[in-house]
Amino acid sequence: MYRLKIDNLTKTYRGGVKALSQVTLQIPNGIFGLLGPNGAGKSSLMRTLATLQHADEGQVLFDGKDIHQNQSWLRGQLGYLPQDFGVYPKVSAEDLLDHFAVLKGLADKKQRSEQVQALLQQTNLYEYRKQAVSTYSGGMRQRFGVAQALLGNPQLIIVDEPTAGLDPLERNRFHDLLSEIGEQVVVILSTHIVEDVHDLCPEMAVMAHGSIILQGKPAMLTDSLQGQIWQKTVSKDELPQLRSAFNVISARLIAGRIQTHVLSHACPGDGFEVSQPGLEDVYFSALLGAKSGKERSAC
Repeated sequence: MYRLKIDNLTKTYRGGVKALSQVTLQIPNGIFGLLGPNGAGKSSLMRTLATLQHADEGQVLFDGKDIHQNQSWLRGQLGYLPQDFGVYPKVSAEDLLDHFAVLKGLADKKQRSEQVQALLQQTNLYEYRKQAVSTYSGGMRQRFGVAQALLGNPQLIIVDEPTAGLDPLERNRFHDLLSEIGEQVVVILSTHIVEDVHDLCPEMAVMAHGSIILQGKPAMLTDSLQGQIWQKTVSKDELPQLRSAFNVISARLIAGRIQTHVLSHACPGDGFEVSQPGLEDVYFSALLGAKSGKERSAC
């Protein structure tokens, strides 16, 4: 059952910048990954879903209700962790979380205190609850951001680029935390980091230039590229010629040489080996697309 239905959302900013172009998605309970490069329109979509801006065209339904015709109701269902959020200086995590709980309408002091303490435990911040959030590390601040997003038991949770800038240990902690949220709510994870989607999301979409260009289950999308990803290691000088001849979807430096992945239905030529596709190949293939007339005959 799809709880969140996004139909033909379009948004153009002043100056003619089209941030969203007929975005259509159907999202069930669980963690849904929205993958795309910076500037793809992900944050514009997240702000629209959080009712912080209106689309020029299209409709969004959550549990059958139009979110822009029911903004107060939606905000009562919503937990939102934006890409950047500010905190009050010299205010402890415990007091700030209690303040946010009041703003979310948790009027009963005992109930509010119980939820605040439980969320501090869940996010592994209880030991630091008396410490000012402004002194937290980046990873601790992100975990605090999740805690405030979970206040009031929301049914729609949006997290925008939550692991950008985090070290591997904090990223793992953040992944564990998102996984604990459960399958009974809709969680939208907006990110440009392929590993985040690979590790967490049973459903995903790729966004570029304000449009959804690919959607499906990561495993099925990866399987669809079986036999089409070819690997070859070349020198830096050889790379331009390779790019002009083939659909090079990625190139990375390894031990002074460049390992390339080429998208092709048949072997591109001598020196290529078939490679097991990964989600990164899916992502880059979706972004770059196949260029007609670049494939060569099999070896």
